[in-house]
Amino acid sequence: MSEGFSAEWLARREPFDAVARSAALAARLADALPQRPRLLELGAGAGSLFRWLAPRIGRAQVWTMLDADGDLLEHGFARTAAWAETRGWTVTTPSGALIVHAPGGAWRIEARVADFGAGPEALPLAGHDAVVCSALMDLVSASWAARFVARLSVPFLACLTVDGRDRWRPPALGDRLVARSFARHMRRDKGFGPAMGQAAPQILVRLLRARGFEVATASSDWLIPRIARHLLTDMVEGHAAAAAEALPRAAARIATWREARLSAIARGRLSLVIGHRDLLALPTED
Repeated sequence: MSEGFSAEWLARREPFDAVARSAALAARLADALPQRPRLLELGAGAGSLFRWLAPRIGRAQVWTMLDADGDLLEHGFARTAAWAETRGWTVTTPSGALIVHAPGGAWRIEARVADFGAGPEALPLAGHDAVVCSALMDLVSASWAARFVARLSVPFLACLTVDGRDRWRPPALGDRLVARSFARHMRRDKGFGPAMGQAAPQILVRLLRARGFEVATASSDWLIPRIARHLLTDMVEGHAAAAAEALPRAAARIATWREARLSAIARGRLSLVIGHRDLLALPTED
């Protein structure tokens, strides 16, 4: 898996992820799970999804977290332990696992480094009651997704998959150029074959329904206000760099857009909506 993310970036986006994810779909997943569910998280990173979803499940549970970056998983354990302790919960670490002794029952977490580029066939999908992920499925190819869905037989929750409904406020000259170029960049190979990018929600719905799953989706947009200057700067810089790489002949125009957008941030005159969708797939009775 070649697409890497820093701990700093993941920490900066975590509050926005938490507000954006669909609590309604999470509740439906929790209702569909057994009393002590076993969850497999793909691309777990620093544990943001766990810290959001585990309290919503609200009972004893076991998590296996997979990520390509072992250091990030270790950092996530430390963040989760600190997060739990601030809530007055006891944390223990037997045999390399992390156990959060929450009021509704113990939450056990184990972490493993995984090579996602080896294909979904290499992932330990068996033995779990649900598979979950966040901000992952737009990075994989349609072929990878199809092979993953072909192996899936339990509930699947995919949060924060981009869908292309980004809106810079106020609009400005260059927005469409940057959007088209950024979308092209998103479709590049991230280690799984050509990425689905903004088409991922539609492709996933089609694949899962063809396999007989009941599928529900919900908007989970990032709403980045004018006061979130650091994150807005990250987004402008990231969009500009990706767009210029995807369309080098337009680099000068993209640079002009970048300077104008950074100036707007400095003056407190820019906000941004990043379009995402959450997806929940539930097996149907035969």
